[in-house]
Amino acid sequence: MTELTDATGPAEPVAFPQDRTCPYHPPTGYDPLRDGRALSRVTLYDGREAWLVTAYAAARALLADPRLSSDRRLPGFPSPTPRFEAARYRKVALLGEDDPEHQRQRRMMIPAFTVKRATALRPTIQRTVDGLLDAMIAQGPPAELVSAFALPVPSMVICGLLGVPYADHEFFEEQSRRLLRGPTADDTEAARERLEDYLGGLVDAKAKEPEPGDGILDEIVHQRLRTGELERSDAVSLAVILLVAGHETTANMISLGTYTLLRHPGRLAELRADPGLLPATVEELLRMLSIAEGLQRVAVEDIEIAGTTIRAGEGVLFATSVINRDTAQYDDPDALDLHRPALHHLAFGFGIHQCLGQNLARAELEIALGSLVTRLPGLRLAAPADAIPFKPGDTIQGMLELPVTW
Repeated sequence: MTELTDATGPAEPVAFPQDRTCPYHPPTGYDPLRDGRALSRVTLYDGREAWLVTAYAAARALLADPRLSSDRRLPGFPSPTPRFEAARYRKVALLGEDDPEHQRQRRMMIPAFTVKRATALRPTIQRTVDGLLDAMIAQGPPAELVSAFALPVPSMVICGLLGVPYADHEFFEEQSRRLLRGPTADDTEAARERLEDYLGGLVDAKAKEPEPGDGILDEIVHQRLRTGELERSDAVSLAVILLVAGHETTANMISLGTYTLLRHPGRLAELRADPGLLPATVEELLRMLSIAEGLQRVAVEDIEIAGTTIRAGEGVLFATSVINRDTAQYDDPDALDLHRPALHHLAFGFGIHQCLGQNLARAELEIALGSLVTRLPGLRLAAPADAIPFKPGDTIQGMLELPVTW
């Protein structure tokens, strides 16, 4: 596929993805797409074109439409980066499956990620957060918040939940980093293989144990793998998705959420004055930051949507940062508003692939951000805001580092 069927949007297709110029706002290069259109043409790194969804109503409709497939092995599936293209034909659990296989895998995981289970984990999350803040305070300012707090919180939590030794965190955090933003496709593939080897060894070790441990991987091995319901390769693929997604996304939300609050001192003062605003603050940050940009699908049938025809075989991407700023859905969407009813944002996606771990993520974000701003009332940036590096647009958005003091 080199050219789309309908000319919609700017005269020249906008390049996708692009880097943000401010870490908590969409790239300025997407401004031409924020004119009320539902879909526009965009150009990918290799010159191929795809549809980019930018309107909230169209995004919800399309994300729930079974005529869009998540199977990245299908012809026409949009690859936003060379490293994604290099891995396109690998089988990916959950994210790369359509129903009924997706539903089968998801059903296995749902009990581990319910609201009830996330609520039960809150005391453990609080102890983890308190321990890390104790260490930061004891060491004294300044601190680099990504390595000292934002990354360890979800990494410790997901290790405990999955049954992965946290002692190995430096290894799997580094491989996750390379997997999501390695400098080359070869580097990314090598990281994926190292993660699969590591988690495959863990799966094999758990399979030899006479009784399961307390982690989700133990449940997968003893209740699904040993009974023949899952193949070993599927169990390893699930483990990779759960481990990487379970710490990378939340770590980025903690770091970027903190940066955003510090850049909006009036809103931060509101939150400190009324801790009851914490759940709404988390939802507004999820909406505003939209760290998971560019959800990908391919049409398996023709689809008529918002006056546009998406033809079978055409790629479709979702600009979450623009969708969650749709003026038809949100008043003054570029403002951080802690009183906004933002619960229906699409930061966790929508439809059958809506983020499985969203209940856990909300619990971690509420506890991490709430404890951070409460225990460190003098928290502030320890470097000029525009000098603090953040991540490029072709990966999950967040801060590369976050120097703070108090």
